[in-house]
Amino acid sequence: MYKTKKMLLLGSGELGKEVIIEAQRLGLETVAVDRYADAPAMHVAHRHYVIDMLDGAKLREVIEREQPDLIVPEIEALATSELVKLEEEGFRVIPTARAAKLTMDREGIRRLASEKLGLPTAGYRFADNYEQFEVAVREMGFPCVIKPLMSSSGKGQSVCRSESDIESCWNNAMEGGRVQNGRVIIEEFITFQSEITLLTVRSVSGTSFCPPIGHVQESGDYIESWQPHPISEQQMKEAERIARAITDELGGFGLFGVELFLTEDQVYFSEVSPRPHDTGLVTLVTQNLSEFALHVRAILGYPIPEIVLITPGASRPLKAPGELENYKITGAEQALAVPSTQVRLFGKPVTKAGRRVAVALSTAGEVEEARSRAKQALDKLGVEEA
Repeated sequence: MYKTKKMLLLGSGELGKEVIIEAQRLGLETVAVDRYADAPAMHVAHRHYVIDMLDGAKLREVIEREQPDLIVPEIEALATSELVKLEEEGFRVIPTARAAKLTMDREGIRRLASEKLGLPTAGYRFADNYEQFEVAVREMGFPCVIKPLMSSSGKGQSVCRSESDIESCWNNAMEGGRVQNGRVIIEEFITFQSEITLLTVRSVSGTSFCPPIGHVQESGDYIESWQPHPISEQQMKEAERIARAITDELGGFGLFGVELFLTEDQVYFSEVSPRPHDTGLVTLVTQNLSEFALHVRAILGYPIPEIVLITPGASRPLKAPGELENYKITGAEQALAVPSTQVRLFGKPVTKAGRRVAVALSTAGEVEEARSRAKQALDKLGVEEA
């Protein structure tokens, strides 16, 4: 009988689906876990479970039943304290249980980056309740950025521009946070020239970097990404220094999405995810190895060859306009008629406002043309009631 390793994925969205596909290409047995049924990665995994992943007992029950060789977190909202215990008992958590725990909330990783490693970051405050929040916002000054300590895809993030915004920004953070504990981060508003994701791979081959990915966000969620993003030699050296410092501190093998702000004379650390990044979907069409292939190779202990940008490219996610129990995606035929364009439909069971349900991926000889093609393709796509 063919013997292989078993990977258990915690979080089964569109990024997890691509991780499962790459894992199966290398012969792994795969198990997908998420809090809702029919999540995208469940469509392609060998087996799947639906549990509350913030419930440590339920998480442990699945892991002890499956006895995976690799536990691969793909989202932040997990019972990370239980993962730490499981790692102490001999299970392997990717990249490490400590990394999963630290990056579960913005406080842990921000304090690590700024206070322990001395990396340049925006100024920040924390607040546990509305009264503390009001004081912290006024101390920080307007405008400032408000985020729940834990959220996905930018949920709960907003810019507080004046006194009149304070209450609505608090309410937005409370509604958008994955864990309703009332704690938020108030960040200094940095006037940056651009935002980038520097995909960083830690493997037996050392630390490798993908060409920088530029992206545009609205309310903390990405609406467009492209690769490569223009960057000076000095900025690139500083970006790599920051990314290497934070990922070395987190440790383990795998791909990390390091988000950075670029100003005229500075590079600021923003966030890090110890897993493939949504803006990195563009690598499905731009690189010799996508971020998902790199992640799987790295965590299996396989060498990472030179990462090559084959062609400039861009991505544009399709977001649902509202909540639909039965929906369909229209315009795929027209979108696929755009030159050098691919479309991925995620197959999520239901929609809600702003939920990503598909992505358009385009390539061209120049980044700007790829961005134009991706927008053309996105404009052809739609979401409507089935």
